[in-house]
Amino acid sequence: MSVESILDDWKKKKFKPVYWLEGEEEYYIDKLTREAEQHLLTEAEAGFNLTVFYGREANWTDVVNACMRYPMFSERQVVVLKEAQQMKDLDKLEGYIAKPLSSTVLVVAHKEKKVDGRSKLAKILKDKTELLQTKKMYDNQLPGWTEKLVESKGYQIQPKALALLVDHIGNDLSRIDNEIDKLLVNLGNRKGITEDDIEQFVGVSKEFNVFELQDALAKKDYPKAIRIIRYFEGNPKAGPIQMVLPALYNFFSKVFQVFGVPARDEKSVAAALGVSPFFVKDYLAAATRYDYEGVEKVLLLLHQYNLKSVGVDSAPATDAQLMREMVGKMM
Repeated sequence: MSVESILDDWKKKKFKPVYWLEGEEEYYIDKLTREAEQHLLTEAEAGFNLTVFYGREANWTDVVNACMRYPMFSERQVVVLKEAQQMKDLDKLEGYIAKPLSSTVLVVAHKEKKVDGRSKLAKILKDKTELLQTKKMYDNQLPGWTEKLVESKGYQIQPKALALLVDHIGNDLSRIDNEIDKLLVNLGNRKGITEDDIEQFVGVSKEFNVFELQDALAKKDYPKAIRIIRYFEGNPKAGPIQMVLPALYNFFSKVFQVFGVPARDEKSVAAALGVSPFFVKDYLAAATRYDYEGVEKVLLLLHQYNLKSVGVDSAPATDAQLMREMVGKMM
């Protein structure tokens, strides 16, 4: 069952006795856990009928005893077990989960990993609970997800502002959501997020960032690339090499795919690459400037310098020194 389906059921006051939330992506687990704590009961009901446990401190018998109580002055009670992956004897909840009390809503947040699929507990979870399994979102899915999140809040975001935000934050859905909320508070009556907003309220320079370095490389603008690297050298948090290289690799991987697209018009390339039409002209321009062998060389260099950045076959060097050397070889 999806997060949206669970939330929709909860709004309709439709509840299952046990919700087991597990996996690597904490954003959705936290979202449902927060909803269970704050909105499944009224404030008056929660005083008597909401119990929250933390896995590191919780004893399985206390969790079961809490679940077996009947609600007071309410149709249901809610029991939330957070950080369940840290709880000793977690598998001893099997007995209750197999035969839960219908007036209790038990929400278990099991982060970082899934329960071993070969275990008896895993089989019971599959048969007896509303099971939500989450996994980390792929980087290429982040722009689309972020844009939809902004739209769900009633706002729009410019394509370049979206790229700046996602490139700066990376694969951290909770932080993206928090930064967007911070941006919206500062927009006033405006309904659109711009590059200037990202610079002012998120703290990303619109001139000196990974996105602009990518643009400089795509255009073979060596002086601009060196200015940006120099900025990164003075502001290490703005462009650490381990953030820069994956972004550049993602870009040039898309450029490499252009050579396999039969039609070179922007619409066809956008559909084939699964990217916004706004950025297609950049991929097409880079493909023209570098040609097939040039892009292949760039990808190999990015791989090589990724290894050098962690000390493989490389003398000690700063991030900026490695990037300057790499850019020179690319161009």
